[in-house]
Amino acid sequence: MDQEVRPLRDQDSAVAQAALVRAGQATPSELVQAAVRRIERADGAINAVIHRRFDAARREAADALPDGPFRGVPMLVKDALCHTAGDPYHFGMRLLAERGWVEATDTELAARFRRAGFVIVGRTNTPELATAFTTEPLVYGPTRNPWDLARSAGGSSGGSAAAVAAGMVPVAHGNDMGGSIRIPAACCGVVGLKPTRARTSLGPDFGEFWAMLTHEGVLTRTVLDTAAVLDAVSGPAPGDPYTAPAPRQPFAAAAAGDPPPLRVGIRTRVPVDGGEPDPDCVRAVQRTAQLLEACGHRVEEAHPDALDDASVGEHFAAVFTAAVARDLDRWGARLGLVIGPDDVEPRNWMLAEHGRAVSAVQLLAAVEHLQAHARRLALWWSGGFDLLVTPTLPIVPPALGRLPREPDLAAVADLGQFTAPFNVTGQPAVSLPLHTTAAGLPVGVQLVAAYGREDLLLAVAGQLERAAPWVQRRPPAWSEDGQDETSATPP
Repeated sequence: MDQEVRPLRDQDSAVAQAALVRAGQATPSELVQAAVRRIERADGAINAVIHRRFDAARREAADALPDGPFRGVPMLVKDALCHTAGDPYHFGMRLLAERGWVEATDTELAARFRRAGFVIVGRTNTPELATAFTTEPLVYGPTRNPWDLARSAGGSSGGSAAAVAAGMVPVAHGNDMGGSIRIPAACCGVVGLKPTRARTSLGPDFGEFWAMLTHEGVLTRTVLDTAAVLDAVSGPAPGDPYTAPAPRQPFAAAAAGDPPPLRVGIRTRVPVDGGEPDPDCVRAVQRTAQLLEACGHRVEEAHPDALDDASVGEHFAAVFTAAVARDLDRWGARLGLVIGPDDVEPRNWMLAEHGRAVSAVQLLAAVEHLQAHARRLALWWSGGFDLLVTPTLPIVPPALGRLPREPDLAAVADLGQFTAPFNVTGQPAVSLPLHTTAAGLPVGVQLVAAYGREDLLLAVAGQLERAAPWVQRRPPAWSEDGQDETSATPP
């Protein structure tokens, strides 16, 4: 019953909430009910949680949960790739929503979330087929940014980022094919880590998804939460085609300690075209450089020359669009029909048509080109540099409706210019909320480490969080247990 729920401190992270349970100071039922209340208060304005499984979560919290490190902590799962048994799974598609599509099984990652003790309270909004850097599917409507409800929460993990930013839950799942964890993290002012490729499993459904581009992770408000969740869910599953190198130490331990002095390169110019991002994005990197220098690191203007290889875009587009075409064919086979242009949004039909024109030989050539490019790009980290710092986005959080719904391949790629290169290389990259505009909008900064070096990346991220804390910043649409209603309403 609601009246039996003790208010929880709104600053509680997932690690802190789990500690309350272990200490007997809160029960899983109390944590879950508090999250339900927060979602009910805030989500009318934000539209982040499209499938609510509150009753199931209450039952699970009251039952014998696995004794994992996050026992009883509520979380949300993005409605893409990571499906959960018995729950709706629509991938932003009207076609699946109209048919009431439900998945029968957990993915490997969903099962690991459960074994860690998490209680899944719902599934979050995503653009159709997760192909956009803004979360505005026609079937469920836009997810609004908790900092300014007229602006995008980013995409494709926008629902998850907005929910965490608004305080609904401390952790939400996301995935990243070209920036889809880091870009929403930057828009919403939270932490978004794209782990090393194959650090987490895509099984049992896939070995790879969209060729080498897809990475699974979470969005949180603290670096320690991100690190501790990665400790809980990383590692190979039977049948995975490959796996990331074993970590040198627990990720949470890395996040809690200070790294040795490092050599750090910074870049603010947009890759390939060399243009200047929004001034606030430049200032965010410059401020981060100052923080890093104050922490004892050597910072210089330097970056991999391979970031300016203009030939990469056409090969990335070949893989991306062929993957979208395959997605439609796969769903058509599962539904027992041929998906046509009236069944999907115009942008995705355009992408699929482009992908169908890519021959098998051209697709293999594109993959080979991207792999060769990844080697050239990654060489920079073996040449004496430890980290690269860039803006996460070339602009501040954009207004809703910025991305046209009509076919425009360039517009699809525009916001991912800083992030997508590291989906190709598979390197770990994190967006941190280290800057705000004069109007109070969050601006993310991206840090990139060498392949397999989340430990180093998280150590620096934790150091920056301690030097310039962000966790107490609250958006206007923040929801905390005990509030009567959110302070924001949609425009």
